[in-house]
Amino acid sequence: MRYFLLLISFLAIEMQQVFAQNSGNRLRKKELIQTLDSILNSQVSNALIPGAVILVKSHNKVIYKQAYGNAVLYDRDNSKLASPEKTSIDHLYDIASLTKVVGTTTSIMYLADRKMLSVDDPVGKYIKAFESPDKKAITIRHLLTHTSGIYEWYPMYYRSSNKQQTFTLIGELPLIFPIGSERRYSDLGFTILGQVIEVVSGLPLEQFMQEKIFGPLAMKHTTFNPLKSGRISKIAATSFGNPYEKRMVYDSSLGFTVKEIDPASWKGWRQYILKGEANDGNAWYANGGVSGAAGLFSTIDDIQNLVDMLMNKGMHRGQSFISAKTIEAFLTMDSFRNGLGWMMDPVNSFMKNGPEGTFGHTGFTGTSIAVVPNYQTSVVLLVNRQHTGLSASGEYYNLNPVREKIFTAVMKYCK
Repeated sequence: MRYFLLLISFLAIEMQQVFAQNSGNRLRKKELIQTLDSILNSQVSNALIPGAVILVKSHNKVIYKQAYGNAVLYDRDNSKLASPEKTSIDHLYDIASLTKVVGTTTSIMYLADRKMLSVDDPVGKYIKAFESPDKKAITIRHLLTHTSGIYEWYPMYYRSSNKQQTFTLIGELPLIFPIGSERRYSDLGFTILGQVIEVVSGLPLEQFMQEKIFGPLAMKHTTFNPLKSGRISKIAATSFGNPYEKRMVYDSSLGFTVKEIDPASWKGWRQYILKGEANDGNAWYANGGVSGAAGLFSTIDDIQNLVDMLMNKGMHRGQSFISAKTIEAFLTMDSFRNGLGWMMDPVNSFMKNGPEGTFGHTGFTGTSIAVVPNYQTSVVLLVNRQHTGLSASGEYYNLNPVREKIFTAVMKYCK
């Protein structure tokens, strides 16, 4: 009897501890949700952003998923709508440079994992223009790590109107720094990775990604050129044309102007609210909306499917999609403090002070992914910040402080 009473007492203590732990977890979760709500509701109510969708997941459980504000505030002619379109978790967002990791980097992972290429292959093995003396040392790794020496940005549409012309033009442009000597984030490098994927797979980039990446990962709504399907109506709007990109061409103070181009020589700028068209000018004007650098549209749940696969060491629904060895190779920090395709330097605001192994990326439209493998936690944030237009200083609203507050709150919850 004494042993029975001791057992009962022990179990009671255990249950009290579990109850206390669960109560503490619920309290911390409630505090996190209140903090996230406060941050994003404040942004919307003060008209700093039109809307946002956030998804926080930890240890395979969704901690919070919520939509805020509006997906569309202005009509095609940039007049404010009497009844703005509320955003939802089902809305597609133009994910801009998240295309580089969600689509292109994952595609290179897929091909490398199946021994169809090596990240240390010279790009010239697949693209003749890169067999030239100045470019023959460039490898796929250099493109993934932004260390190839290729231009960071160039208004391709002044000299190109389709992807083949764009590929040719990039191959002809001179390098701007010695191969491997430094890291300069390059849209053009990832555009060429898109060409590599096409050459190796024998498929158009959009078809390869759909059949080999998005389909298998149940990313049912992720696509280039969503308007072409005629089936998708929930799309968050971005800017009225491309005002900032036009400024990049005309305003030499930004450091992007190209001496051989007369800014006034091309007059194809869009003059309407962009909804379902790639915001990125090079993706839209010079690549038909399909590029390795930008152009994808996706939903919060689709992106989370990709993140889950990466956090689960390449496993998706109980099956290996990409080997753990390949995942590790792409998510190992290099001398420039980044991985292959993915950013890993914790100085970045969207993953500020994250523990070792944290990785993520951002998109110019206002999107971001932050993944913390050590805590089995991720934060996906989709914001259509460009829809409010440029500020008086000619800039889009800076989301970095918002991203940092969100990430800090999530890290506090996880610890």
